[in-house]
Amino acid sequence: MISAKVMLLGDIGVGKSSLARRFVFDRFESDYKTTIGVDVLTHDVALGPDSNHETLRFVLWDTDGDFGLRIFETVYLAGASAAIIVADATRPATLVKMAGLASHFEERFPGRPVAAIVNKIDLAPELASDGSPSRHDVVYTSAKTGQGVAEMFLSLGRAIWRRAM
Repeated sequence: MISAKVMLLGDIGVGKSSLARRFVFDRFESDYKTTIGVDVLTHDVALGPDSNHETLRFVLWDTDGDFGLRIFETVYLAGASAAIIVADATRPATLVKMAGLASHFEERFPGRPVAAIVNKIDLAPELASDGSPSRHDVVYTSAKTGQGVAEMFLSLGRAIWRRAM
């Protein structure tokens, strides 16, 4: 089994915690609780035949959205294997922040996988067919309905596995 520290980054209220909880517990909680500092969750995923049937343990570091770019000045990112950068489909300013966080992560950790996520597409489904807000491949998800969440984590897990080989 491979273990990978994956950072969840993005503005306050974009759904980082909801995505993590949907992935780990397969549930959505409608009562919003702000993350203070960092919450850590783990979840094992079988990567399938394309990855030698390897299992990857995601160690998800769900960060406080108040950090912004200052997150790169903290020790939280030490040892990160990948990042999931989240924006809110209903708040265009979070798309700009997502692009900035993704660029900073790539500068700090060259070659490590970055997943750019536009969450809450259940509230703005027309965004799922629009062009990408950044140079990154963008995945559209809904933590509420579960749309795209498992697939995004599986794809990221396979990218982490390929990089580790």
